[in-house]
Amino acid sequence: MNIEITRINSGVSSDPKRFVSTVNEEYQYQLNRITDNIINSRNEKPVILLSGPSGSGKTTTAFMIEKILDERGCETHTISMDNYFCPLTSEEKELAALGKMDLESPDRIDANLLNEHILAISLCEEIEIPQYNFKSSTREYTGKKFQRHPGELVIFEGIHALNPDVIFVPDKQLLKIYVSVRTRVTCGDIILHPSKVRLMRRMIRDKNFRKRALRETMNMYHSVEAGENKYIMPYKHRSDYDIDTFMAYELNVYRNALIDQLHELNDFPELNDIIAVLEQLVPLSKNDISKDSLICEFIGSGQFKY
Repeated sequence: MNIEITRINSGVSSDPKRFVSTVNEEYQYQLNRITDNIINSRNEKPVILLSGPSGSGKTTTAFMIEKILDERGCETHTISMDNYFCPLTSEEKELAALGKMDLESPDRIDANLLNEHILAISLCEEIEIPQYNFKSSTREYTGKKFQRHPGELVIFEGIHALNPDVIFVPDKQLLKIYVSVRTRVTCGDIILHPSKVRLMRRMIRDKNFRKRALRETMNMYHSVEAGENKYIMPYKHRSDYDIDTFMAYELNVYRNALIDQLHELNDFPELNDIIAVLEQLVPLSKNDISKDSLICEFIGSGQFKY
């Protein structure tokens, strides 16, 4: 799907709050259609796998689906697959700091423990969910117990949720969802690839919540893209449902937050199309974004806690 920049600017200029609301409602409609089928198959497939590349909005989408299902009387829980990362040894930490370790690899996941827990959840058995400490690169156990009750659903969200090297549980027991930006933004002769939208999301998120400069995000750009092409994209066909997470107003919000700093990164030619598109966009204030917007995962002030 393509969308013209003139159409986006028209919506933002005429009535920004209404435009944002309409786009959000369209996204909710996508999710509502999927939840109908999720509810119908909940007894056969009580575990949902939700995958997508970095910056796809998978965490917020998982929470949104959980909220819809809860409101429809189907108690749902969301678990991040990040909690199943393998702890790093001292040597691995040093390699990671030097950029010599593939942090996108599915080998980073403790697949045996993850699949053991998925099966236990399916059988309504009690488990203790680990918590991954990113500061120390260790996996911790806090005594947090979890047990699914009959009729309830559990969403596991993570970049490797559709990778058969990570998930061994038979497909017939699982419902699978793939989320990513699919829409391309057109501006004259420029067609902005969805991966560039996700890059802007990561830049905003890294800047706001990880105290990471745009140059640092760009330094990791090619390795992140390579990991996605190798470990994530090849398995998107395994999904039962695909969701386009593009929000038609989002680039307008990112414009003023990124444009000046992007001009300083003139040694990254891959940013030229992003800059050209942003320069043509009508700015949109963060204050016009409602708390139920998916992009709050990147700009903050949303309804969910991460």
